[in-house]
Amino acid sequence: MTSLTKKNVKFIWSPKCEEGFQELKKLLTTAPVLAQPDVTKPFDVYCDASGQGLGCVLMQEGRVIAYASRQLRKHEVNYPTHDLELAAVVHALKIWRHYLLGNTCHIYTDHKSLKYIFTQPELNMRQRRWLELIKDYDLEIHYHPGKANVVADALSRRAHCNVIEARPTARVICWEMDEIEMPTEQLVELYSLIIEPTIKDLVIAAQKQDPRMAHIHEGIGEEKKACFTLDDQGVQWFKNRLVVSKDMELRKKILDEAHTSVFTIHPGSNKMYQDLKQKFWWTRMKREIAKYVSECDVCKRVKADHLKPGGMLQPLNIPAWKWEDIYMDFVVGLPRTQKGYDSIWVIIDRFTKSAHFLPVKTVYRANTYAELYIAKIVSLHGVPRTITSDQGSIFVSRFWEQLQNALGTKLIHSSAYHPQTSGQVERVNQVVEDMLRACALTYSTKWDECLPLAEFAYNNSYQKSLNMAPFEALYGRRCRTPLNWSEPGERVTFGPDLVTQAEEQVKFIQSNLKSAQSRQKSYSDRRRRPLVFEKGDHVYLRVSPMKGVHRFGVKGKLAPRYVGPFKITEQCGPVAYRLELPPHLAAVHDVFHVSQLKKCLRVPEEEVDTSQVQIEPDLTYEARPIKILDQKQRSTRRNTVNFYKVQWSDHSKEEATWETEEYLQTKHPGFLPSTLNQWGPRSASRPRREPARAAWLAGVQEVRRATGDAPGRVKRRGGSRAPNPSPFPLSPVPFPPRPRRSLAAPPLPAELGFELAPPWSGLPEPNRPHHRNRRSTPPLPR
Repeated sequence: MTSLTKKNVKFIWSPKCEEGFQELKKLLTTAPVLAQPDVTKPFDVYCDASGQGLGCVLMQEGRVIAYASRQLRKHEVNYPTHDLELAAVVHALKIWRHYLLGNTCHIYTDHKSLKYIFTQPELNMRQRRWLELIKDYDLEIHYHPGKANVVADALSRRAHCNVIEARPTARVICWEMDEIEMPTEQLVELYSLIIEPTIKDLVIAAQKQDPRMAHIHEGIGEEKKACFTLDDQGVQWFKNRLVVSKDMELRKKILDEAHTSVFTIHPGSNKMYQDLKQKFWWTRMKREIAKYVSECDVCKRVKADHLKPGGMLQPLNIPAWKWEDIYMDFVVGLPRTQKGYDSIWVIIDRFTKSAHFLPVKTVYRANTYAELYIAKIVSLHGVPRTITSDQGSIFVSRFWEQLQNALGTKLIHSSAYHPQTSGQVERVNQVVEDMLRACALTYSTKWDECLPLAEFAYNNSYQKSLNMAPFEALYGRRCRTPLNWSEPGERVTFGPDLVTQAEEQVKFIQSNLKSAQSRQKSYSDRRRRPLVFEKGDHVYLRVSPMKGVHRFGVKGKLAPRYVGPFKITEQCGPVAYRLELPPHLAAVHDVFHVSQLKKCLRVPEEEVDTSQVQIEPDLTYEARPIKILDQKQRSTRRNTVNFYKVQWSDHSKEEATWETEEYLQTKHPGFLPSTLNQWGPRSASRPRREPARAAWLAGVQEVRRATGDAPGRVKRRGGSRAPNPSPFPLSPVPFPPRPRRSLAAPPLPAELGFELAPPWSGLPEPNRPHHRNRRSTPPLPR
């Protein structure tokens, strides 16, 4: 039948054409059905050529994707066998280019010499031309024996019919098509194709349905509306751009397609506007696109900022005296020495810049650091007034906090993931590391042996902010070194003159520090911008996209740059804010520097499931209490009234209301007993009485009712703590008249399940480790 389509060939329908036509109808309507391709997996192509035609089969994992075959052209009949087999490969690559280009494919042929087509030194012009096409694909040519290449061989060796005069009419062909019967004995996997209207069709349909477009339609041709045109189909255009009606859903669909589809992948507002304005137009189009992109949650999370970091430099107050305010930090990751040291504890005085470098081990506990701190710092310089450090596990442990509270020292912690708060100690860490590298390279000694000399060299080096060395600022005179000696008979200051000189030196250092801070702030603020948030704003938190860094539960280079959004609950300083973090980030310190935050323009709203709301005929519904959020009491002269903060069904927590206990028991009986134990974290208005104490009071009341005896602490049989029947304080219960006491007190009722215990039993164990400190520490000596 293919030959009937050639030029200058008379159309003659022969019995062989009829037979081929019937066979073609049968093949098109019966199994096997071709499989759908998967572009993520490699393809297999089987090719073969004969003296009559070319045959190819596209397969994937043993399933046929497509068949292809054609007859040889007149000039191709004269090709040698090598070129015919190569022509079959080229034919397959051309017709299945949309499948094979960019994907891995394996070519199977029964002509073994094609395996070496890429290494053959001599090729004719036709083969060279085809080789340039083959190199565009990621393919490998494999030898496949001819007896195994059944399908491709059959396609290339099909017997083509001769032309015989016979021509059925169109009506006969239609009758034959009506007689086709679809077989139903075999299961066939069917695929459905749903064609949706394009964006252009939706815009045109919206134009015709929008009555507000009528005034533009009527004013076309006027001078004011010369830019608007109308085509033959009644579609409105603005400077060859399609006019979009004021249908917000349609506009949002256009913006979604231009921003979130796989063909655009979240472009910026300017790029998105330049792409859309080529085809569409509506009023305030650029403004709407900018707002849409600024509110995109994915863009806020993954895109890098190209603005100056937020937050101006806030220098700390200048100390009044030496070693009153100090910095602390650790240099970790050092090679372990023979003595077991692998870290350096760096302690710096903020006033004189003098420092101590103490070799330590990472396995030290908090009590070991306390002994080292008292022996090396307190014994030489006294107890400091403040200690500024990061969020290290030692510095936030309960033992360390109790020690500093006992010594009268205030702890200041830097905000989370912002080491610039302790910038001075971070800079000294770099200097120490550079000194140790130089010692290891020059003297080939262990770093712990060079550490005392590094401390001496640092303290005796000139500091620009002091205009002197830290040693001279601390002791009032320069240190003796081979380069700085004192001659015999040099004047030495003693007595009151020494005190006066020390006071003048302190004033001189304070003046120098003030000038240095002003200079540093002026230089730093050039690269920063002011950024202020309000309480209640929602912000995103910056995470590190660097490989191997794990922050906020996110790890990896392709992880989002920001997480959130989170609500700001408090402003802790000019550039520090406290955030409301979810429970899975409870281990993260909740105070952050403003440079780590990015404002969320679209406030996340708490969605309410309206499917469970039962609407009455008068369009009203009944709200039910589902949870108690808080509790408080108000006392009068005669009684005490309990108030409960109740969250209602189909309402958020922000819409909770305060209700009296009497109202809840009257309107919603049975609600309070089932919800008394649903408490979360303790709030400010929640009573401070512990569950064990509430249970103890309940037992005491039972004892008083039964015996009138003195109260003792109650305890459950078996030694476990008494259950908490209610976390709320018990209202006073009037006791019955005291009965006449006997020598032996009657036993408690068996149904109570309580027995008397010493008053000190059931108390929590003292000196429990803080939840941030993984190791337990011994109690402080009293």
